[in-house]
Amino acid sequence: PFRPRTRAPHPDALAYILHTSGSTGTPKACANIHSALANRLAWMQAHFGIGPADVILHKTPVSFDVAVWEILLPLVSGARLVMAPPHAHRDPDALAALIQRHSVTTVHFVPALLEAFLATGRLAACPSLSRIVCSGEALAPDLAAAVGAQSRAALANLYGPTEAAIDVTAWTCRPEPDAPRVPIGHPIANTQIHVLDDALHPVPVGVVGALYIGGTGLARGYLGRPG
Repeated sequence: PFRPRTRAPHPDALAYILHTSGSTGTPKACANIHSALANRLAWMQAHFGIGPADVILHKTPVSFDVAVWEILLPLVSGARLVMAPPHAHRDPDALAALIQRHSVTTVHFVPALLEAFLATGRLAACPSLSRIVCSGEALAPDLAAAVGAQSRAALANLYGPTEAAIDVTAWTCRPEPDAPRVPIGHPIANTQIHVLDDALHPVPVGVVGALYIGGTGLARGYLGRPG
C-alpha cells in the first residue's frame, strides 16, 4: 500500500534514473539526486517567472528528462499542469488544439518537432503562449527567427546532458537569422561551465575544447558503475 512520506528526502538521495541516448556507445543509466533536481526547478521558476497564472503542457515521453520539469515545475510553482494524451507530441495539430483549449503559456519542443509545428502555421493561432523552450538538439538560427515571425512568445534555447539534472545552460533567443549558430547560453544557478583542452587547461575564446560541467546539478553517477 502507498505510504506518504513523513519527512523530506535527503538532498543526496536518488530522485530519478534515466538512460543516456547511447550516441557515444551503450546507453548508461544516470542517477540524478534531489538537490540537483530542486536546483534546476528553482532556477527555472525564477528565470522564467513561472507562477499561478501559468499553464504548462506536459507532452514529452518520460524516457526524456524534459518530462521531469514539465510535470514537477507546475507542482512547485502553483501553475496549472495540462497532460497531453500519449503520442500527442508527434501530432502538431493535436498540440495546437491543446494549447488553444487550455490557454497554455509554456511549452517545450525539440527543434525537429518545433519545425514541424511551425510548418502547420498553427503557432500564430496560439496567442496564450508566452514562452517556448527548446532543447535536445541544436537549434538553427533560421528556425529561431521563424518562431519570432509567427509568435510573440519568448524562445529559450537550453542545453544539458542526461548526466546533469535536465539542463545546465540557457539562452534567450533574439531574431538573428544570419547568425552562424544559436548559443547554448550561460550556466544556470549554482552551475559552472568550463571549456578545456586535453590537459584540462581553459582554452581561449574561439578555440575548440571539451565542455566540463560542475556544481549542484551533476548526477550521482552511472548506476552500477562506481566512481
